[in-house]
Amino acid sequence: MTSDATAVRVDSWIWSVRLTKSRSMAADACRGGHVKVNNESVKPSHLLRAGDEVRVRQDQRERVVVVSKLITKRVSAPAAAECYVDNSPPPPPRELFVAVAVRDRGAGRPTKRERRDMDRLRGRPF
Repeated sequence: MTSDATAVRVDSWIWSVRLTKSRSMAADACRGGHVKVNNESVKPSHLLRAGDEVRVRQDQRERVVVVSKLITKRVSAPAAAECYVDNSPPPPPRELFVAVAVRDRGAGRPTKRERRDMDRLRGRPF
């Protein structure tokens, strides 16, 4: 749905285009300083206009989008993708697999040395 208004609240728009899971999470992100419009931290009630650049920081990743269409209702993912241009940097590569210590079944409890080796493998300090 397209809004007839020329401006929409930033928390409502972020939720509508599925950058956050709920509107309250979008408002909390704004209050916490995780949302910037045109490189300025904004409150949830800040009004967006077409052409504004929105930066949302979540889960150690920053999403950078440019508003192309203003909507107020949450829409499907394909329809939401048409409402912005995504200029986000690519996500960091995920590890292909996590090393898991393999023990023979019935081998008993690991020794102190084996536990330390497993912790070292997992990247945990002693």
